[in-house]
Amino acid sequence: MKKLFFLLFVFILTVNSNAQDKPNVVFILADDLGWSDVTLYGNTKFYETPNLERLAARGVTYTNAYAASPLCSPTRSSILTGQTPLRTGITAPTAHLEKELLKASLEENPNSENKAVNCISVSRLDNKLPTLVKQFKKAGYSTAHFGKWHLGREPYSPLQHGFDIDIPHWPGPGPAESFVAPWKYPSFKEKYAQEHIEDRMAEEAVSWLRNVDKSKPFFMNYWQFSVHAPFDAKETLKKYYSSKVDLTDLQHSSTYAAMIHSLDQAVGRLLDEIDRLGLADNTIIVFTSDNGGNMYNGIIDFLPSGEKYITPPTSNRPLRGGKATLYEGGIRVPTIISCPGVATPRTKSDQIIQSIDFYPTLLNLTNIPLPKDHIVDGMDITPTLKGETIERDGIITFFPHQPKVPDWLPASISVRSGDWKLIRIFHLGKDFKHGYRLYNLKWDIGEQNDLSEVYPEKIIELDKIIENRIAESNAVIPIPNKTFDPSKFALESIGVQAGGYKGVKKIELN
Repeated sequence: MKKLFFLLFVFILTVNSNAQDKPNVVFILADDLGWSDVTLYGNTKFYETPNLERLAARGVTYTNAYAASPLCSPTRSSILTGQTPLRTGITAPTAHLEKELLKASLEENPNSENKAVNCISVSRLDNKLPTLVKQFKKAGYSTAHFGKWHLGREPYSPLQHGFDIDIPHWPGPGPAESFVAPWKYPSFKEKYAQEHIEDRMAEEAVSWLRNVDKSKPFFMNYWQFSVHAPFDAKETLKKYYSSKVDLTDLQHSSTYAAMIHSLDQAVGRLLDEIDRLGLADNTIIVFTSDNGGNMYNGIIDFLPSGEKYITPPTSNRPLRGGKATLYEGGIRVPTIISCPGVATPRTKSDQIIQSIDFYPTLLNLTNIPLPKDHIVDGMDITPTLKGETIERDGIITFFPHQPKVPDWLPASISVRSGDWKLIRIFHLGKDFKHGYRLYNLKWDIGEQNDLSEVYPEKIIELDKIIENRIAESNAVIPIPNKTFDPSKFALESIGVQAGGYKGVKKIELN
């Protein structure tokens, strides 16, 4: 009997020891933060992101990291499933709407000015999917979600997808009404006047870290509301950045800069607490964004003199386009991975990675098996953490919609392979054949020179990758529009934002 108790005691110690040895994971996801909105890639004139620099010093900064979509919900689903929007059918941020759709389809009444019939997105992350966090929960991890979700209201909330807690349990596309209190969350109230939601989320996350069962590893989503609309920030920070404004610089919104500052401070709060608790050497931290920077909303800002001006939130220079476009500004995003003992600190990687890769990579790094009978489109990018290269034929971005923002395109799909990028515009060509735009990003990071007529053989090569991915995914894709009216089609309107800045009423500038 004593021997039995001794063996049981040893077994319990072993289980606890193994649990503690497993790495923790903190996944920080910014909302609408562009590649050029941080100091990681050389833009040090206006924005200040010292805590992201601090995180970068602990791991690898990726210069060619991509979101799976130029809009938020598709990218979020790709992180949690390891699948492209082609496969999930989540291609638009419609998860906050009432209509529950679990299968993609085509528009029933397409606009006659479009040559292709656009897709209707899935509007919920299906509970049947073996999400990333469910795998961590099965492996004995404590789990928590803080911040934005936007993959479905009840019964498709984080609580149904493997998280033990979800704060503030909000299904919306951004913060409820504002960043600075008063807020309008149904069951989550501010603690004091003008409390900032990002400060509060960081406080809630830190409190959870302090109180979580330390005998178990943890997986935490810290999915920031920042820097999505509505555009408001702490007055002290707005005043500080207004003193730095240079209207000749494309990035000159003091409000947006203040929002980035709060985002960065929240990252710092998490790093401080992880360090204080002695968890830094056993915690993997991922930082990335769900899509590129927003260029189509308008912000009303003020100079120190009191002069009023309207500006888009940001510029994604030197990249073309932004949120809701397939150009680089819409999909290339800031990304850092810190993985003690694996990632080489203070290094950069030019390897091409995408948000679908986090699923297999994090499971591999924590020695958790991939779920059976679940197709994963992403690849394990662990070698890149060690400075090694990876081989892939290309990454796909599927966006079968056309919100009319700066540099928009009709329903499209793109592939990046090596230095080359091909955009296929569904049925835009003669006789409803596809249209193509081809760029070499090594020569032309700003995508100003379409090489489709110069390298027709490259189009054929890259389009085969697109076609194979479509076939593998069994995806719903745009078809020719039988109701197309050539008299309503204006080729020159493609890429032009309609109606001025979104969300800003006409005002008289001083």
